[in-house]
Amino acid sequence: MKSLNREKFEIIYLQYMPMVLRRCRFLLKNEEEALDVTQDVFIRILSKQDSLDLESPSSLLWNSATRLCLNRIRNKNRRDLNRPTDDLLSQIASLQDERDDYEHQYLLSKLFQSEPASSRTIAVLHFIDGMTFEETAQNVGLTVSQVRYRLNNLQKKLKSMEDK
Repeated sequence: MKSLNREKFEIIYLQYMPMVLRRCRFLLKNEEEALDVTQDVFIRILSKQDSLDLESPSSLLWNSATRLCLNRIRNKNRRDLNRPTDDLLSQIASLQDERDDYEHQYLLSKLFQSEPASSRTIAVLHFIDGMTFEETAQNVGLTVSQVRYRLNNLQKKLKSMEDK
């Protein structure tokens, strides 16, 4: 690795690591996992830094952290390692009892099973993080119209699933 690239990476790490760690803490609700994923984000950036434009890396780092956290949550759900109190999906649904919890988890898994992974990211950024359509579009690299279209489709699809 060139020394200039190493210095540039160190500057980026020192400047953006707190932002990435906050993002991971927010999504994962677990300090150890948040630290692990934060390191994973920077390891991926380090390994691909020659092919990336690192002049303004905040969006890249934010998106990477979000995707890696969602992947970790998804993998834990597949292996049934989430405790109900830590489950991000149960927080979304604001559930009243255990039966509702399973029904909502089933609905959400059916909703996202045929959607691209970016649709889940869009939903989290907009509905959980409270980002505007513009902010969400910028973070996922789509237009505002594309973000609105995907969210509207998700809402229509969920409504039709609930009506059945």
